[in-house]
Amino acid sequence: MQPKIQIFSGNATPELAENIAKCSQASLGDVKIQKFSDGEIQPVFNASVRGDYVFLVQSTFAPADNLMELLLMMDAARRASAGYITAVIPYFGYARQDRKDKPRVSVGSKLCANLIAKSGANRIMTMDLHAPQIQGFFDIPVDHLDSSAIFIPYIADLAIEDLCFASPDVGSTNRVREVASYFNAEMVICDKQRKRANEIASMTVIGDVSGKNIVLIDDICDTAGTLTKSAKMLMEKGAKSVRAFCTHPVLSGGAYENIENSVLTELVVCDTIPLDPEQKASKIKVLSTAALFSKAIQNMFEGKSISSLFIHSNAANGELKEEKAGV
Repeated sequence: MQPKIQIFSGNATPELAENIAKCSQASLGDVKIQKFSDGEIQPVFNASVRGDYVFLVQSTFAPADNLMELLLMMDAARRASAGYITAVIPYFGYARQDRKDKPRVSVGSKLCANLIAKSGANRIMTMDLHAPQIQGFFDIPVDHLDSSAIFIPYIADLAIEDLCFASPDVGSTNRVREVASYFNAEMVICDKQRKRANEIASMTVIGDVSGKNIVLIDDICDTAGTLTKSAKMLMEKGAKSVRAFCTHPVLSGGAYENIENSVLTELVVCDTIPLDPEQKASKIKVLSTAALFSKAIQNMFEGKSISSLFIHSNAANGELKEEKAGV
């Protein structure tokens, strides 16, 4: 028998996994995640995966159970003689721990990379790593998808006049510059200094935003402190409006309240992490990544290029454009 694609999901992002399977014109594979009374996890595949291309969809945001589920699913697939195992990790948790920036700290993203590779993954597929060089932490191939293929068509549809792009910090400059160059628009930088994680000490704007409609772009929205403070400062500097685009809606702490009470017109995110259904999210719009992941999975299976999916001209022509799902 010829090997086939089989897509399975953990408990972290089941809706996204289901949508990826639908876009792939396949049914989601049958895997049961059992838990003992003490919380211990045991995944069980209820169908044969022998010799097949197995794609395990699971974001690894907190709690650590999501990462553990993924590791155990990969181990189970390997022991069930899967032909090729790809860990599809829309949001790669612990990516912010990518360097030893002070004494006596761990490099969490490298540790997670080692765990994933040792658990049986032959390949990683992820989106918008906090730092692209994290790909080098893996000793197996990494397909690094780019959310610009989703964001660019949406921004183009808005037909915003006096458009200007902003980076909420120096680290996001390259990401923002690529999108700004596509629209032939200006770019400014919000330079911030932190006292500690999730706490900003000061911030300044580098560039002129007077009379501009600003689009802030970042990879992660955690407490929304950076975004909301940046948006307020940009408005005080003379901007006409500010909207933000962030790939991964971590949204911890008081993030939802911060966004609702901010000057942001909207916050546009991807479905790499599900929103909290109990929180008010009237300013948050979710765009689906399912079509992009589905196409990447098909290209990988057929031995085609993955990078061709992220040429900005492809996104502008709508090749990857999908109906946008509101919240």
